[in-house]
Amino acid sequence: MQEQILILDFGSQFTQLIARRLRELNVYCEIHPYNKIPSLSPDIKGVILSGSPHSVREENAPKPDLSAIKGKLPLLGVCYGAQMLAHFYGGEVGKSNSREYGRAHLEIKDPNDRLLKDIPNDSVVWMSHGDTILNIPSNYNVTASTHDVKVAAYSISNEETFCIQFHPEVYHTKHGTKLLRNFVFDICKCSGNWTPDSFVETTIHDLKNQLGNDRVILGLSGGVDSSVAAMILHKAIGANLHCIFVDNGLLRKNEFESVLDSYKHMGLNVKGVDAKQKFYDALNGVSDPEKKRKAIGKVFIDVFDEESKLVQDAKWLAQGTIYPDVIESVSVKGPSATIKSHHNVGGLPDYMKLKVVEPLRSLFKDEVRRVGKTLGLDENILNRHPFPGPGLAIRILGEITEEKVRILQEVDAIFINGLKKDNLYKDVWQAGVIFLPIQSVGVMGDERTYENVVALRAVSSTDGMTADWCHLPYEFLAKISNEIINKVKGVNRVVYDISSKPPATIEWE
Repeated sequence: MQEQILILDFGSQFTQLIARRLRELNVYCEIHPYNKIPSLSPDIKGVILSGSPHSVREENAPKPDLSAIKGKLPLLGVCYGAQMLAHFYGGEVGKSNSREYGRAHLEIKDPNDRLLKDIPNDSVVWMSHGDTILNIPSNYNVTASTHDVKVAAYSISNEETFCIQFHPEVYHTKHGTKLLRNFVFDICKCSGNWTPDSFVETTIHDLKNQLGNDRVILGLSGGVDSSVAAMILHKAIGANLHCIFVDNGLLRKNEFESVLDSYKHMGLNVKGVDAKQKFYDALNGVSDPEKKRKAIGKVFIDVFDEESKLVQDAKWLAQGTIYPDVIESVSVKGPSATIKSHHNVGGLPDYMKLKVVEPLRSLFKDEVRRVGKTLGLDENILNRHPFPGPGLAIRILGEITEEKVRILQEVDAIFINGLKKDNLYKDVWQAGVIFLPIQSVGVMGDERTYENVVALRAVSSTDGMTADWCHLPYEFLAKISNEIINKVKGVNRVVYDISSKPPATIEWE
């Protein structure tokens, strides 16, 4: 049984960061919508209530049923969570006279408070709220304040309930990790035994029990997620794993051949399938990003349905779904709205007789890499940049054509190979090129041109939930731009994207 912390999501942009911080402490945790609380099994050691863009003073403010949690399990309310536990339990929350956003200095009122143990007085915390707690119930105790906020932290008598108005999960809160350590280790009594090695051991054991002697089909992409999924399944079921690598016509230049070659040395049973034309036909005339994703997802499923019939008694379809995919695909009233659909998240159509197995769906990207390292995955695959499931289709804004794909593959190859040659590749989380739906005037030789514009994109990140644009050297960008315009017919202008996530996403579609 894997001990865990349950995080209830009220829609805060920082909810995923809470999970990241706990995972860094080797404590397993899961994020669930506040209105879809899972059954409280004995392995749940504590609960955290996230922040929210909502106000507790709204008519339909998010309010979960905490009757099975409050007073029965250790509970930590963060920002909105703290206001909710005050406002709906006999206290009062009102609009703040001065909206407090950014750094503040904590004044410890109760040095014996277990949550604030070893947190220095006057330490920097990060605030982000428009409401403030005006009054608290009589059995609530103020444990910390700031210059502008009287109730910056409080606890509840005779309960293991602790609440804070600030965000310990963001790096700006200097001792935020210490506070979270106090909660998960001292208060929740977690052991901190969730490591890559333990994940591999537990997952292989669970997969053996789940799959037995069944045959499993896995769609490989050449990326780290599907490769790690393949490795861990291979260790669990051996030859019963049948891997399929589909050429959807939207891969990077020469990627189909190079990826197939790399898998030869991993002992995997891999079959390459050329389905380019099926994908091009399905995308003909489609410009809307969501319709592109869904069209690609449908063809993938059709291809796997065809291939599964060639594998006798295949009963499962394995996928390299990871936790950010799962989180971003949850859309309910309150928690973070769906940013985009993922063709590899969720169920399969009724006509497909395969069940889905997703061995990595609880991991963030950096955790997948750590697990891959434990499994001995080849460094070239392990350190490969993330690449979107729909491939270049969502890097070509507007309608897809084979000619646009060819141009983008050439430009992308120059950019990625340039990063590798200049030893910049490992400093970048993800890089790619966007084919823009505009043309611009240019001059080549003595002739006026009217050709395509491409945008280079390179970001740094830990897990893809947030990202900052990379400050690549000007000399490098100048060299790459010059090479692209000189070598790729059809492109006469190169721009560089300097947007961070949020507010922008990493991909443009």
